[in-house]
Amino acid sequence: MLPTPSTSHVNYDQIYEPAEDSYLLLDTLSSASESTFLKFRFPFTTPSPLVLEVGVGSGVVLAFATANAKHIFGRSDILALGTDANEHACRAAAHTVRGAATEHTRSVKPAGIFGDCVVGDLATSLRQQNVDVLIFNPPYVPTETLPSLSSATQDKFEQDSHLLSLSYAGGHDGMETTNRLLADLPTVLSERGVAYILLCNQNRPEVVIAGILARPGGWRAKIVGSSGKTGGWEKLCVIRIWRP
Repeated sequence: MLPTPSTSHVNYDQIYEPAEDSYLLLDTLSSASESTFLKFRFPFTTPSPLVLEVGVGSGVVLAFATANAKHIFGRSDILALGTDANEHACRAAAHTVRGAATEHTRSVKPAGIFGDCVVGDLATSLRQQNVDVLIFNPPYVPTETLPSLSSATQDKFEQDSHLLSLSYAGGHDGMETTNRLLADLPTVLSERGVAYILLCNQNRPEVVIAGILARPGGWRAKIVGSSGKTGGWEKLCVIRIWRP
Protein backbone atom coordinates (compact mmCIF):
# COMPACT_ATOMS: atom_id res chain seq x y z
CA MET A 1 0.00 0.00 0.00
CA LEU A 2 1.32 3.42 -0.95
CA PRO A 3 1.73 5.85 1.98
CA THR A 4 -0.67 8.76 2.45
CA PRO A 5 1.15 12.13 2.52
CA SER A 6 1.26 13.95 5.84
CA THR A 7 -1.06 16.94 6.29
CA SER A 8 -0.30 17.50 9.98
CA HIS A 9 0.69 21.11 9.25
CA VAL A 10 -2.71 22.04 7.75
CA ASN A 11 -5.12 24.35 9.59
CA TYR A 12 -8.46 22.60 9.19
CA ASP A 13 -10.33 25.66 10.44
CA GLN A 14 -9.67 27.17 7.01
CA ILE A 15 -8.96 24.20 4.74
CA TYR A 16 -10.94 21.07 3.89
CA GLU A 17 -9.72 18.08 5.85
CA PRO A 18 -8.95 14.91 3.85
CA ALA A 19 -11.84 12.48 4.16
CA GLU A 20 -13.45 9.53 2.37
CA ASP A 21 -13.63 11.43 -0.92
CA SER A 22 -9.92 12.30 -0.83
CA TYR A 23 -8.94 8.71 -0.11
CA LEU A 24 -11.19 7.41 -2.88
CA LEU A 25 -9.23 9.55 -5.33
CA LEU A 26 -5.95 8.13 -3.98
CA ASP A 27 -7.22 4.57 -4.35
CA THR A 28 -8.57 5.23 -7.84
CA LEU A 29 -5.43 6.86 -9.21
CA SER A 30 -3.20 4.11 -7.83
CA SER A 31 -5.47 1.20 -8.82
CA ALA A 32 -4.07 -1.35 -11.25
CA SER A 33 -6.67 -0.50 -13.91
CA GLU A 34 -6.08 3.27 -13.86
CA SER A 35 -2.32 2.94 -13.61
CA THR A 36 -2.42 0.71 -16.69
CA PHE A 37 -4.62 3.21 -18.51
CA LEU A 38 -2.36 6.17 -17.65
CA LYS A 39 0.85 4.35 -18.55
CA PHE A 40 -0.64 3.50 -21.95
CA ARG A 41 -1.98 7.04 -22.37
CA PHE A 42 1.34 8.71 -21.50
CA PRO A 43 4.16 6.41 -22.64
CA PHE A 44 7.68 7.45 -21.74
CA THR A 45 8.45 8.35 -25.35
CA THR A 46 5.93 11.25 -25.20
CA PRO A 47 6.33 14.71 -23.58
CA SER A 48 6.10 14.97 -19.80
CA PRO A 49 2.47 15.06 -18.61
CA LEU A 50 1.16 18.19 -16.86
CA VAL A 51 -0.95 17.12 -13.87
CA LEU A 52 -3.29 19.70 -12.37
CA GLU A 53 -5.41 19.37 -9.24
CA VAL A 54 -8.22 21.93 -9.21
CA GLY A 55 -9.34 22.88 -5.70
CA VAL A 56 -6.17 21.43 -4.25
CA GLY A 57 -7.22 21.90 -0.60
CA SER A 58 -4.76 20.27 1.80
CA GLY A 59 -2.73 18.96 -1.13
CA VAL A 60 -3.00 15.32 -0.10
CA VAL A 61 -4.16 14.10 -3.53
CA LEU A 62 -1.65 16.11 -5.56
CA ALA A 63 1.13 15.14 -3.16
CA PHE A 64 0.20 11.47 -3.52
CA ALA A 65 0.19 11.67 -7.33
CA THR A 66 3.51 13.54 -7.35
CA ALA A 67 5.33 11.31 -4.88
CA ASN A 68 4.05 8.12 -6.54
CA ALA A 69 4.34 9.28 -10.15
CA LYS A 70 6.47 6.28 -11.13
CA HIS A 71 3.85 3.85 -9.81
CA ILE A 72 0.83 5.70 -11.22
CA PHE A 73 2.15 6.97 -14.56
CA GLY A 74 5.12 4.69 -15.13
CA ARG A 75 7.35 7.75 -15.24
CA SER A 76 8.63 10.29 -12.71
CA ASP A 77 8.92 13.30 -15.01
CA ILE A 78 5.36 14.58 -14.50
CA LEU A 79 4.92 18.28 -13.73
CA ALA A 80 2.39 18.83 -10.92
CA LEU A 81 0.43 22.03 -10.33
CA GLY A 82 -2.47 22.99 -8.07
CA THR A 83 -5.07 25.74 -8.00
CA ASP A 84 -7.49 26.86 -5.31
CA ALA A 85 -9.63 29.90 -4.60
CA ASN A 86 -8.40 29.69 -0.98
CA GLU A 87 -4.92 31.21 -0.62
CA HIS A 88 -4.39 29.39 2.69
CA ALA A 89 -5.03 26.11 0.90
CA CYS A 90 -2.47 26.96 -1.78
CA ARG A 91 0.24 27.59 0.81
CA ALA A 92 -0.62 24.47 2.81
CA ALA A 93 -0.85 22.28 -0.29
CA ALA A 94 2.55 23.43 -1.54
CA HIS A 95 4.00 22.40 1.84
CA THR A 96 2.24 19.02 1.59
CA VAL A 97 3.47 18.26 -1.92
CA ARG A 98 7.05 19.33 -1.29
CA GLY A 99 7.16 17.32 1.92
CA ALA A 100 5.84 14.17 0.26
CA ALA A 101 8.20 14.50 -2.70
CA THR A 102 11.20 15.02 -0.41
CA GLU A 103 10.27 12.05 1.78
CA HIS A 104 9.85 9.86 -1.30
CA THR A 105 13.22 10.93 -2.71
CA ARG A 106 14.92 10.11 0.60
CA SER A 107 13.81 6.51 0.13
CA VAL A 108 15.77 6.50 -3.17
CA LYS A 109 12.59 6.56 -5.26
CA PRO A 110 12.12 9.31 -7.87
CA ALA A 111 9.19 11.65 -7.40
CA GLY A 112 7.45 13.91 -9.89
CA ILE A 113 8.33 17.58 -10.35
CA PHE A 114 6.24 20.05 -8.39
CA GLY A 115 5.72 23.51 -9.86
CA ASP A 116 3.49 25.42 -7.45
CA CYS A 117 -0.05 26.02 -6.23
CA VAL A 118 -1.67 29.23 -7.42
CA VAL A 119 -4.73 31.13 -6.26
CA GLY A 120 -7.35 31.06 -8.97
CA ASP A 121 -10.83 30.08 -10.06
CA LEU A 122 -10.80 26.49 -11.32
CA ALA A 123 -8.30 26.23 -14.23
CA THR A 124 -8.64 29.78 -15.54
CA SER A 125 -5.08 30.71 -14.55
CA LEU A 126 -3.53 28.14 -16.90
CA ARG A 127 -2.87 28.32 -20.61
CA GLN A 128 -5.59 26.64 -22.63
CA GLN A 129 -5.37 22.99 -23.75
CA ASN A 130 -2.20 22.32 -21.75
CA VAL A 131 -3.48 20.06 -18.97
CA ASP A 132 -2.88 16.35 -19.50
CA VAL A 133 -4.35 15.01 -16.26
CA LEU A 134 -6.91 17.02 -14.33
CA ILE A 135 -8.04 15.95 -10.84
CA PHE A 136 -11.03 17.59 -9.17
CA ASN A 137 -12.68 16.87 -5.83
CA PRO A 138 -15.33 19.58 -6.21
CA PRO A 139 -17.72 21.20 -3.74
CA TYR A 140 -20.40 18.57 -4.38
CA VAL A 141 -22.85 19.00 -1.50
CA PRO A 142 -26.26 20.36 -2.69
CA THR A 143 -26.92 23.75 -1.06
CA GLU A 144 -29.49 26.50 -1.57
CA THR A 145 -26.86 29.01 -2.60
CA LEU A 146 -23.32 29.01 -3.92
CA PRO A 147 -20.82 31.02 -1.83
CA SER A 148 -18.97 33.83 -3.60
CA LEU A 149 -15.26 33.34 -4.19
CA SER A 150 -14.41 36.27 -1.89
CA SER A 151 -15.76 37.43 1.45
CA ALA A 152 -15.97 41.04 2.63
CA THR A 153 -16.29 40.16 6.31
CA GLN A 154 -13.44 41.01 8.68
CA ASP A 155 -14.53 38.57 11.39
CA LYS A 156 -12.07 35.65 11.52
CA PHE A 157 -14.67 33.02 12.38
CA GLU A 158 -16.88 34.14 9.50
CA GLN A 159 -13.90 34.23 7.15
CA ASP A 160 -12.87 30.71 8.12
CA SER A 161 -16.46 29.48 7.73
CA HIS A 162 -16.65 31.07 4.29
CA LEU A 163 -13.37 29.45 3.19
CA LEU A 164 -14.62 26.02 4.29
CA SER A 165 -17.95 26.56 2.51
CA LEU A 166 -16.05 27.01 -0.76
CA SER A 167 -14.78 23.45 -0.40
CA TYR A 168 -18.16 21.73 0.02
CA ALA A 169 -21.12 23.96 -1.00
CA GLY A 170 -22.07 23.04 -4.57
CA GLY A 171 -25.34 24.91 -5.07
CA HIS A 172 -28.18 23.30 -7.07
CA ASP A 173 -27.71 19.50 -7.17
CA GLY A 174 -24.21 20.20 -5.82
CA MET A 175 -23.20 20.68 -9.45
CA GLU A 176 -22.92 24.42 -10.10
CA THR A 177 -19.13 24.58 -9.78
CA THR A 178 -18.59 21.16 -11.35
CA ASN A 179 -20.75 22.08 -14.35
CA ARG A 180 -18.58 25.13 -14.99
CA LEU A 181 -15.48 22.97 -15.12
CA LEU A 182 -17.15 20.31 -17.25
CA ALA A 183 -18.13 22.99 -19.77
CA ASP A 184 -14.52 24.22 -19.88
CA LEU A 185 -12.87 20.81 -20.35
CA PRO A 186 -12.45 21.16 -24.14
CA THR A 187 -10.41 24.34 -23.59
CA VAL A 188 -8.55 23.07 -20.52
CA LEU A 189 -7.47 19.57 -21.52
CA SER A 190 -4.81 18.80 -24.10
CA GLU A 191 -5.62 16.46 -26.98
CA ARG A 192 -4.48 13.54 -24.84
CA GLY A 193 -6.01 15.03 -21.68
CA VAL A 194 -7.85 13.00 -19.05
CA ALA A 195 -10.00 14.30 -16.18
CA TYR A 196 -10.83 12.54 -12.91
CA ILE A 197 -13.81 14.11 -11.17
CA LEU A 198 -15.42 12.98 -7.93
CA LEU A 199 -19.21 13.01 -7.55
CA CYS A 200 -21.76 11.94 -4.96
CA ASN A 201 -25.03 10.18 -5.80
CA GLN A 202 -27.00 13.43 -5.34
CA ASN A 203 -24.99 14.88 -8.24
CA ARG A 204 -26.68 12.26 -10.46
CA PRO A 205 -23.50 10.86 -12.00
CA GLU A 206 -25.47 8.86 -14.57
CA VAL A 207 -26.85 12.15 -15.94
CA VAL A 208 -23.38 13.70 -15.96
CA ILE A 209 -21.95 10.76 -17.89
CA ALA A 210 -24.83 10.79 -20.39
CA GLY A 211 -24.26 14.50 -21.02
CA ILE A 212 -20.55 13.97 -21.68
CA LEU A 213 -21.18 11.04 -24.05
CA ALA A 214 -23.63 13.19 -26.01
CA ARG A 215 -21.03 15.87 -26.72
CA PRO A 216 -19.56 16.17 -30.20
CA GLY A 217 -15.95 15.11 -30.53
CA GLY A 218 -16.15 11.53 -29.30
CA TRP A 219 -15.92 12.22 -25.57
CA ARG A 220 -15.92 9.19 -23.27
CA ALA A 221 -16.84 8.93 -19.59
CA LYS A 222 -17.10 6.05 -17.13
CA ILE A 223 -17.05 5.37 -13.41
CA VAL A 224 -13.60 4.11 -12.45
CA GLY A 225 -13.87 4.24 -8.64
CA SER A 226 -16.66 4.06 -6.08
CA SER A 227 -17.07 4.06 -2.32
CA GLY A 228 -20.08 2.72 -0.42
CA LYS A 229 -23.68 2.48 -1.54
CA THR A 230 -26.93 4.21 -0.54
CA GLY A 231 -30.16 2.70 -1.81
CA GLY A 232 -28.25 0.74 -4.45
CA TRP A 233 -26.30 3.80 -5.71
CA GLU A 234 -22.63 4.49 -5.09
CA LYS A 235 -22.41 7.13 -2.37
CA LEU A 236 -19.26 8.52 -3.95
CA CYS A 237 -17.72 7.81 -7.31
CA VAL A 238 -14.87 8.97 -9.52
CA ILE A 239 -15.55 9.40 -13.22
CA ARG A 240 -12.85 9.43 -15.85
CA ILE A 241 -13.43 11.73 -18.84
CA TRP A 242 -11.31 11.52 -21.98
CA ARG A 243 -11.23 11.44 -25.75
CA PRO A 244 -9.86 8.44 -27.67
